[in-house]
Amino acid sequence: MKKQSSKVIEVFPNPHPERDYEIHMECPEFTCLCPKTGQPDFAEIDILYTPDRKCLELKSLKLYLWSYRNQGAFHEAVTNKILDDLVAACQPRWMQVMGDFNVRGGIHTTVRVEYSAPAKKPGKARS
Repeated sequence: MKKQSSKVIEVFPNPHPERDYEIHMECPEFTCLCPKTGQPDFAEIDILYTPDRKCLELKSLKLYLWSYRNQGAFHEAVTNKILDDLVAACQPRWMQVMGDFNVRGGIHTTVRVEYSAPAKKPGKARS
């Protein structure tokens, strides 16, 4: 049974929200389309984050990344959009997304974007 791509990113409760730790995910089969030529762009998407209350669910992440397969996107735009969507889904303490795009026209492109949660104010409870 073939699975459909999806823009829904599922999460689950962090089993250790009291602890800072990193989760690293390598997604070596990312594809999107060049918005100028319509040709496929291949990349490895690397995700590194420190969760807060929620963690990313891997199968939904895979289906989310598949959703770019037939979508035109500049490397810079797609890497930033992935970060924005993942941050919105799991609200991490810190996250970095790196798009390492294969050579196209003799140029290798790497785009790295980061998010840091705003500092918590003393005396405020977490929601």
